[in-house]
Amino acid sequence: MRLSDSPCSPRERPPAVTDLLVRPLRPEDATAWRGLWAAYLDFYDTSVPAETYDVTFARLLHGGDPNMGCRLALSGGQAVGLVHFIFHRHCWKPENVCYLQDLYADPAMRGRGVGRALIEAVYAVADSRGTPSVYWLTQDSNETARQLYDRIGQPTPFVKYVRG
Repeated sequence: MRLSDSPCSPRERPPAVTDLLVRPLRPEDATAWRGLWAAYLDFYDTSVPAETYDVTFARLLHGGDPNMGCRLALSGGQAVGLVHFIFHRHCWKPENVCYLQDLYADPAMRGRGVGRALIEAVYAVADSRGTPSVYWLTQDSNETARQLYDRIGQPTPFVKYVRG
């Protein structure tokens, strides 16, 4: 279902966040970031070991891994969303491409512009690095996220496979 087909009128949707700040991850964000990423992993019925949290956080900080990044969305000084992204080479393009790996907004903030702001922040980082191609994956059953993705991106006909 596209948002335009939703039974809710625009007035019934939650109001957009007016004090939203999207910024790079900082060392002092460790606890808030971990909580958001744990909630994201829970949504997908998965988890990672504690060591993976530590290694990933270090990679995502500025100066960690230059091909990885994170942006946090804050409202009222509280972290309400995150996005992780990875730049990598591509055999069909001379420039890198950007994989938007994880995107999460606190359920209370969904439909209020947090996800869009986080995706647009990745677009801005990609543009600043001369990387016009940004892509991401989601489960086809993730209807809530797909309402946004259908407005801000273009679906592809590809099916993902993993090593068995």
